[in-house]
Amino acid sequence: MESSVYMAYDYPVLGAFWTMMWIFLWVLWFVLLFRIIVDIFRDDTLSGWAKAGWLVLVIALPFLGVFVYVLARGKGMGKREMEHAQAQQKALDTYVRETARGAGRTSEVDELAKLSEIRARGDISDEEFRRAKEKILH
Repeated sequence: MESSVYMAYDYPVLGAFWTMMWIFLWVLWFVLLFRIIVDIFRDDTLSGWAKAGWLVLVIALPFLGVFVYVLARGKGMGKREMEHAQAQQKALDTYVRETARGAGRTSEVDELAKLSEIRARGDISDEEFRRAKEKILH
């Protein structure tokens, strides 16, 4: 009797699944590593030496460094991410508000000043000026 051991690569679908799983895990690992490095530099409570220390730990011993960082500072990491997202949203809201205010209708005072200039040049009569002024003010 011959005993055979089947591996995942003996089956093409399982081999593809296994390869995709490893690729997914490696991409996930690099995303986590990148987020931690960004968080190290984003944190204003850390001194420069502490940032350098964490960065050296995360780069020199990546698995241990990431594990220790997540355990030690993981809760603050989410808080800093939330504050950053809120600051970005506030900046976007301010920008949209300012842009909408500037691109909107000109003020009544500006329109009346332009209308007065047109009348002063003699391009419109006093009656036309009066009707245009009523339209602007109402």
